[in-house]
Amino acid sequence: MAATKTLRGLLQELRAASPNGCIKHSLASRYILGQYKKFQTTDQQLCKARDEALSLGQTYLTYLSSIRKYNELYKEFHGRGERTVRETADMVGFKLPTDPK
Repeated sequence: MAATKTLRGLLQELRAASPNGCIKHSLASRYILGQYKKFQTTDQQLCKARDEALSLGQTYLTYLSSIRKYNELYKEFHGRGERTVRETADMVGFKLPTDPK
C-alpha cells in the first residue's frame, strides 16, 4: 500500500513539474514505472531490495515536493520591493485597526 501511495505521489509531482502537465511520454515517468515493476514482489518471494527501493522513492518524493514548495514560496515573497503596512499585515494574517470617524 505504501509503495502505491509513493508511486502516485511521485507521478503527481512529475506532472506538476511538467510544463504541459503530461507525463505519458516522459523518460522520468517511464523510468519510475520500470523500477516499480522491477521491484514488485509476489507472495512466494521475498525481496529485500523492495524496501530499499521504497525508501529511495519516498526520498525522491520528499525532494520533489520540497523543491516545488520552495519555488512557490520564493515566487510569492521574493523580489517585490517595498510593501505597504497593509500588504505586510495581510500577508501574515493580521488586521489593521480602523480609524473611527
